[in-house]
Amino acid sequence: MSITADEGRRYKILIVEDDPAIAEAVCGHVASWGYVGEAVEDLRDVMGRFLEWKPQLVLLDISLPFYDGFYWCRKIREVSKVPVIFLSSAADNMNVVMAVNMGADDFISKPFDLQVLMAKIRAVMRRAYDFGDQLHWLEHKGAVLNTEDMSLSYQGKRIDLTKNDHRILQTLMENKGRVVSRDVLMTRLWETDSYIDENTLTVNVARLRRKLSSLGISDLIRTKKGMGYIIE
Repeated sequence: MSITADEGRRYKILIVEDDPAIAEAVCGHVASWGYVGEAVEDLRDVMGRFLEWKPQLVLLDISLPFYDGFYWCRKIREVSKVPVIFLSSAADNMNVVMAVNMGADDFISKPFDLQVLMAKIRAVMRRAYDFGDQLHWLEHKGAVLNTEDMSLSYQGKRIDLTKNDHRILQTLMENKGRVVSRDVLMTRLWETDSYIDENTLTVNVARLRRKLSSLGISDLIRTKKGMGYIIE
């Protein structure tokens, strides 16, 4: 099974998955983003296809017939540093730790949202190959911000954001793990050409939090008193 995109850089993604429905869905989705997706048909010979096709990224299930995903990841790492993302319903801590120790670049639990998967693929590809094009997706704990159409998706639900909502959330997600001062956020909002003061920022953050709550996202944005806001 192989789907080739008509546009984009034609980076190739090899999908090692024994569920044909999942493999086909992933192939179709990566193709819509300009990549070439191919699912391995003979799961006894994953390395043969890997060496022949020379993909730029591998999506790898853990539970496979013949040999598990850890075996194939180890074999890939013997010959290549190509990015590997594990996809698995076996997402307990031990498997995640093993995947990282094997050299995996990321781990995504099944069932997964295709938009979240694509955000992670693009982030890993960007780090590995230093893409020149702008990353249009930001992801944190399953929440995916589309910076092109100013929408936010989470667990299959989607909402549209205002320009101010979007600029606040984008700034915080781009700096996740770091406190963003109120002055920095007000400077970003000033780009809307409307006057922004302390009270206006507070109102905007409160409104954004209500929208996040409507998607089932709570405590994403935390207040650091006297400092600003942070996504941890």
